[in-house]
Amino acid sequence: MPIINLAVWNMEWMNDLFTDGPAFYPDDKPVRGPNPGKRDKPTVIQRRAALSGVIDELDIDVLVVVEGPNKADELQLFFDTDVAGDWTCDVQPTKGSSQIVGIAVRNSSDKFADTAVERFHIGAGQGGEGSRLSEATTPFLLDSDDDEIQEQYKFERLPLYGQVNTRDGKRFRVLGLHLKSKGIFDSLEWSKWWSKADANRKKIIAQCKQLRMGFLDYYLTDSGSREIPLVVCGDINDGPGMDASERRLDTSGIEQLMGSVWKPQLGLGNALFDALDSEDQWAVNLESIYTTSFRDPIFETYRKVWIDHILYSLNKPRGWIANAVPRRAFAGDQPNTTSMIWQKYPHASDHFPVTAQIDTSML
Repeated sequence: MPIINLAVWNMEWMNDLFTDGPAFYPDDKPVRGPNPGKRDKPTVIQRRAALSGVIDELDIDVLVVVEGPNKADELQLFFDTDVAGDWTCDVQPTKGSSQIVGIAVRNSSDKFADTAVERFHIGAGQGGEGSRLSEATTPFLLDSDDDEIQEQYKFERLPLYGQVNTRDGKRFRVLGLHLKSKGIFDSLEWSKWWSKADANRKKIIAQCKQLRMGFLDYYLTDSGSREIPLVVCGDINDGPGMDASERRLDTSGIEQLMGSVWKPQLGLGNALFDALDSEDQWAVNLESIYTTSFRDPIFETYRKVWIDHILYSLNKPRGWIANAVPRRAFAGDQPNTTSMIWQKYPHASDHFPVTAQIDTSML
């Protein structure tokens, strides 16, 4: 039974690479990259080379793309042109939004059925396998901070929901997410900055709570889906623990998504936590796990954060998904050396890819 190598990666501003057509913009066109505020922007060809270079080195079979292009044929063009191997690509469209979520499956790895991936269509009136998720991700009312006032929320980017089929008749499903950003890029008076920070956290918490109550609890109990393993992954824009805003709200997004202690059978495991050694797990020492960094607005130093996750259902034997790691280091230019991703691929992304292995014999 083969091992499937899975990755999730925020590839950052990929839509900037494409015109309608689909076609790439000219190689020398400047576009946004990992440092969008810099005066000297990378070119289209520099970004294409960096993104494809990382993917080729990862040697993966399934990639969940965050901040992908708006159209499936644009993502397909990138993989057909720049990435080694034969791939099938798709994206989940979101009306009026870019930086959407996509998926790519490497058919040439010979691990998949003829129909390697089926995307379940999400959106009003779509029906079918994605109907419950469609209902859960329409604009919704929720009291996110227990003040007995319901506020209206929406998903800026619809989740990608689909099924991956293996050559030996096994299957697993993927829910790819890119939730509300909590970044603040405007110059604001300090009290307004905090007010906006709190509002952003409330949106993330509301989206996570809605996904849990409106979809995940049903998926994990319904007779038609409860036995099918599920990977929930993406840029959640939230990490373990609670920051200053979340302490005021007395909850965090990721803990809402992972589940309730009162319903442990409906919880989700966290593959990156599982990969810690036993001592760090016992102490819940998460310092070694970070998937990006951001500049502190006060001290102007960079803080390492964990906001990209691979979560999984507990409906299969422990270990069906394992060996998760943020891929920060790559082979160096000299033998037996390594380079950090921003050294070898400075135009790729400010997020690290996160990889894990799925043992299909346990599905």
